[in-house]
Amino acid sequence: MSEVGHVTRLSYEGKEILLVGTAHVSQKSVEEVVRVIREERPDTVCVELDESRYKMLTDDSAWRNLDIVQVIKQKRVLFLLSSLALGAYQRRMGEKLGVRPGAELLAAVRTAEEVGAKLVLADRDIQATLKRTWGNLGFWDRSQIVSGLLAAPFAVDDIDESKVEELKDKDTIGEMMHAVAAEMPRIKVPLIDERDRYLMSKIQEAPGQKIVGVVGAAHVAGMVEKLGVSANYEELSRLPAPGKLGQVLQWLIPALILGAFYFGFRKHGTAGLEEMVLAWVLPTAALSAALSIVALAHPLTVLSAALAAPITTLNPAVGVGMVTGLVEALLRRPTVEDCEGAQKAVQSLGGIYRNRATRVLLVFALSSLGAALGAWIGTPMVLRLL
Repeated sequence: MSEVGHVTRLSYEGKEILLVGTAHVSQKSVEEVVRVIREERPDTVCVELDESRYKMLTDDSAWRNLDIVQVIKQKRVLFLLSSLALGAYQRRMGEKLGVRPGAELLAAVRTAEEVGAKLVLADRDIQATLKRTWGNLGFWDRSQIVSGLLAAPFAVDDIDESKVEELKDKDTIGEMMHAVAAEMPRIKVPLIDERDRYLMSKIQEAPGQKIVGVVGAAHVAGMVEKLGVSANYEELSRLPAPGKLGQVLQWLIPALILGAFYFGFRKHGTAGLEEMVLAWVLPTAALSAALSIVALAHPLTVLSAALAAPITTLNPAVGVGMVTGLVEALLRRPTVEDCEGAQKAVQSLGGIYRNRATRVLLVFALSSLGAALGAWIGTPMVLRLL
């Protein structure tokens, strides 16, 4: 192994592999990627992208064709929210540093085509990464992640001119992910270690004798350690099944409440049951509706939140956000301009409210939060009436 600048040369079973460690918002990284590919003229160029991120990066119509209704139906809101939040962070960072986010990956794609090299998308599907990571987190860890993602785009405003030059050579996104993993060790394996293994395996198995891999600088050290290790792609891409404890816990509150209704009816009759149902319905309906109002949801969406929350909180398979999100999207259908402008909209709170696509996501999130808070308040109220 040898290193020159940000290029690490490796040998594997007669192949020469050059890992170019990049910063995702660095003009110097763009120039280095182009230079290495043109000078080395590899048989294959591997990039740290999966199919969905590749389309977002190379297809200007990808956001234009976004169907927010299908996103909700397919339960891909987590992917979209994280993409928007990280995209906003990269975009604002790029504006500070004067380069388009992901420009070095786009340069790798175009230069590979220029020199006639085969292109390999070497990263794991982002949906698998997110869901495997999410599955390893508890409630408070998830809350920290969500709040961190929401705050990230606005943190860029704290960067002054003295820090700009320093950041131009750093993989800020990768370092941020490593910092989060250090704070929450349970996400390090799916978020970083598994991807290092996946990326290295894809690159070392790529066709040709000379291969250039373009990856975030923060991945390089971990990937070098995984050289020679073959990854089981199917296993690493499998969405995690809920653990037995998780399955029990998600049905615990519904079971407690429904059991309480039954025993309450047996003990106190119809009057007692009505009192217990009211103790459940009021907090779940009121808080879900109230936070929908905070999201400036359509009045009918607010009504749907109030009607759906008491029921969906008793059925973990269907969240109230699916109901409110779909109702809001159908009543205030996002336009092509809304979808195209979603990435820019999330850079400010006002933008999130003005853009119909992002406001649907806000309604989804806040109504779900309201229902969850209502369930935590309603549960002890119901049990006290037994």
